Amino acid sequence: MKSTHLSLIAGTVALAAITGFASLNVSEGPAAEEIATASSLPVERSSLVCPAPSTSDLAETSYTSFTPPGKGDGGGTKDDTAELKPALPVLDDEAETDPKKVKKAEEAAKKARAKADKPVLAVKEPGKPVLAEANGSGAPALVGTATGTLAPGWSAQQTTTVTAGGARGVLGVSCTAPDTDFWFPGASTARSRQDYLHLTNPDAGAAVADIQLFGAKGAVTSEVGDGITVPGRSSVALLLSTLTDESVNDLTAHVTTRSGRVGAVLLTADDGSGTDWLTAAADPSGTLVMPGIPADATSVQLVAFAPGESDADVKVQLMGKNTTFAPAGNDTLHIKSGMTATVDLKDITRGEPGSLRLTPVEKNRATPIVAALQVVRGTGAKQEYAYIPATRPVGARASVTDNRAKGSTLSLAAPGADAKVKVTTSAGSGGGEAAVETYTVKAGTTMAVTPKPPAGFKGTYALTVETVSGGPVHASRALVLPEDGVQMFTVQTLPDDGGTVVVPSARQDLSVLDD
Repeated sequence: MKSTHLSLIAGTVALAAITGFASLNVSEGPAAEEIATASSLPVERSSLVCPAPSTSDLAETSYTSFTPPGKGDGGGTKDDTAELKPALPVLDDEAETDPKKVKKAEEAAKKARAKADKPVLAVKEPGKPVLAEANGSGAPALVGTATGTLAPGWSAQQTTTVTAGGARGVLGVSCTAPDTDFWFPGASTARSRQDYLHLTNPDAGAAVADIQLFGAKGAVTSEVGDGITVPGRSSVALLLSTLTDESVNDLTAHVTTRSGRVGAVLLTADDGSGTDWLTAAADPSGTLVMPGIPADATSVQLVAFAPGESDADVKVQLMGKNTTFAPAGNDTLHIKSGMTATVDLKDITRGEPGSLRLTPVEKNRATPIVAALQVVRGTGAKQEYAYIPATRPVGARASVTDNRAKGSTLSLAAPGADAKVKVTTSAGSGGGEAAVETYTVKAGTTMAVTPKPPAGFKGTYALTVETVSGGPVHASRALVLPEDGVQMFTVQTLPDDGGTVVVPSARQDLSVLDD
């Protein structure tokens, strides 16, 4: 019997370039011998989802989207797209027999489908951000895809301001890639909190998700957190306090999918303290970094969780402006397996910017954990909070959109060796010229940078950070939009954008081989 050893390897290379990931296991033999080296290729397709911005009629939302220019980028082709469109509304499943009501529902569904085919915003060329706005509580969740030269590094941001009421604050979130596993340390079912988990499905088929909650005493009883159906091209929001009878201040929420994939983010609101989005923390790891605690933070709370079977003992260290040090009285933290631990670090930065690093007490016992910070600025009725989840390094490149003429601060933290990074401010959404600056971040420190807006820019601009040399860099961007004496702010982390994928290089062997 004969078999054609054609292009399992070449096919894997193509798949990786399209989807952004690949897995190739080849046993010893002719196929294995063809894998010579590994190379990096740009992805050819990216997906993003954005949650519904707000339920407040006073909400004002800005959407921004951007693709950084690539090497030798010629501006793309007419077939390249990067569009975000409205998600479909979730229709009532109850059986309806009244012909008039059935017809009305069908007409509403038809209008919703027609609206969902029209992009809210679309990137036309790499290097130039686009901007759209929406007001009120009716702004929908968004789903979108980028292809061709617009796919590598495609990013989007939604920023919502609410100037009055219980949801007062700035709510910022980077639109997320769909996935199957998410951790949210810092959730709550307390009576003072309103935490809504937003699940958005970008695909045509339905997705099914499970939600687990873990408090200081372990798993929180919930009989309705399993089997949550998210219809295709739709988004659902679940109030966490309706999933359990237990009122718990500090929780870790774990979201997984049985089928399909979703984008997941948590909208939190605290009576009298503000509101913001909590994005998923980096995957469980023995060492974590949470970059960009503001210099004027009045309160910082660490929430951590050990998802495995072993307890974790970690060192708690602040990477400040000039050095790394342990906060007095909180230099270590013991995290019991399956339980959420919290630490009040108070005003740990004391007037200087910083980043928090967690490392194992025993180097040979690096128990994986997840973690996030809740950061407060101001006091009393003038306070506002935001979250900084543990994040992956910038890696090759990361971008964040919706930077204004004033109010943006970029934080760069180097937990290991010195690192050199390149920061590019793009042209504005309404014009201007891109600018580039290079910074060296000393090992064990945090550098806070006020980006210089691009010359002649109008609208908003994007920031792109690239690692040039040295150790890993973790980054975040804080956006401050003051209102009536309140320093309303939001923080977005900048993990590697996944614009390239490492794939095996192989000869194109079309020979026919004997079995």
